[in-house]
Order: sequence, then structure tokens, then C-alpha cells
Amino acid sequence: MTPECSRITWHETLQRGSAKGREFTLPPSASNQRRVTGILWSGPDSAPGHPLICLGHGASGDRHQRPIPLLAERLTTGHGCFCLAIDGPVHGRRQVGAGGREAFWPEWRREGTAEDMVGDWRTTLRAVSAEPDVGSGPVGYWGLSMGTIYGVPFVAEEPRMSAAVLGLMGITEEPGHYRPVLVESARAVRCPVLFMWQLEDKIFPREACLALFDTLGTDDKRLHANPGLHPQVPLEELDASIAFLTGALTGTHRSRDPLFRISE
Repeated sequence: MTPECSRITWHETLQRGSAKGREFTLPPSASNQRRVTGILWSGPDSAPGHPLICLGHGASGDRHQRPIPLLAERLTTGHGCFCLAIDGPVHGRRQVGAGGREAFWPEWRREGTAEDMVGDWRTTLRAVSAEPDVGSGPVGYWGLSMGTIYGVPFVAEEPRMSAAVLGLMGITEEPGHYRPVLVESARAVRCPVLFMWQLEDKIFPREACLALFDTLGTDDKRLHANPGLHPQVPLEELDASIAFLTGALTGTHRSRDPLFRISE
């Protein structure tokens, strides 16, 4: 057991169907000066070395924001995965001021916010993976909106990352310090990506979202676009997320070779 693993403080256990969630705190350490709060989900078939999927929440929520508990229940119970969700920088048990979007907007304007969250994710992933009942299996990521704001840099930097679901976010002019971080990180993404896009999104316009999708450096990417506003992602996209992540992480992903050639 690594020193960082030994520093995890486990709290109460939650139950959602057959899925078990263990709340935890990871205190500041030599490798990360910030306290991280989160929850680790497992199911009856979860076993050491099975895939672990990191779940990033939106700006208005925390580690329990919908649909994270639903995804965790289905991924752990139906597929034997582990799921890891941590609070955002000013959210949940790390809440600053009013929390939510009110606290997030000034945090997003702070230089270094993306680098700090990447450190939170990577330190927590290493610590949790050192737990004997979890192990170091393949890693995936699911996170929309703020989950993509911080998710793209994390996916780009984490060498164990094997697949990611991103979206509801685009390349914007502001905050100015973040734009080059996002562009550089997006270009560095090499794992398969499923990107979700709401066509009437009032927060991130179409051209910004499409620009982010186009900038992703991976050759294995697909775009799911649906009518509706920013929060109106159809429920069927959760099914698509689960199928995509589990397929990519277990090696059962369908081939993307064309079924046939169209007339030229």
C-alpha cells in the first residue's frame, strides 16, 4: 500500500441498488497540496484490475449530481467496473461561498484552475488504484460541461486513459488563460472519444462545440448531436455512453471500418 493510499480517510458507505459507494477524503500531500473529497463506487462483480471510470460533474452540482449516481450504478452492477467521482474545486464538501455556478465562474477565471484539477484527479486515481480491492485496471472518463472543462486536460495528461465521453462545452474566447490550455490539451487527446452536443445550447454555441470536437487529436472520435438546450441531453445518450466506455475498456468495441462503400 502506497503512502498516498494510506492517507485516504474513508467515511460513510452508501447503497444504490446493488452498487456500494464509499465516501472519502484525500488530505493534502507532497504531490498535491489540495484536499480532495469524493466517492468510490463498486458493485458485486467489481474485482481488482477491472476498469475504473472517472465521473466529472457539472458546474451546478457535486459528486452526486445527476446522472452520476445512475451511471455509477449501471457501470458497477451491470459491468463490474469501479466508478470514481470527486467534487469540483469549489463544490460539494469543498464548497466555497455559495458553491455551484456562482462560485465556479470566478474559479474558472483563476489561472491554474485546470492544472490544479488535473492534479486532484491524478492524485486521487493513483491513491484509489493502490487499494488492494481496486487495482490498476484500464481507466475511462465521463464528464460533460464543467466535466469537460476539466476533463479534456485530465484525459490528455493521464497515461492510463483508454476512452472518454466529453461534450456540452466548446472553445471560447474567455477566460483568456484557459483557451490555450484547452486547445493544447485537446490536440494531445489520443484515446477514443464520444462527444455530445446540444444543438440549441445557450452556454456554448454550436461553432465553439464543433471547434473543440475538430481539435481533438484522436482519430477515433464520434459526435452525437441532439436538439435541445444545454441540460436536455436525451436519456438514450447514457446508454450510448455506457456501451461506448465498456466496449472500449474491455476490448469489445465494435470496428469502425465502413460496412460498405457508397457510390462515388
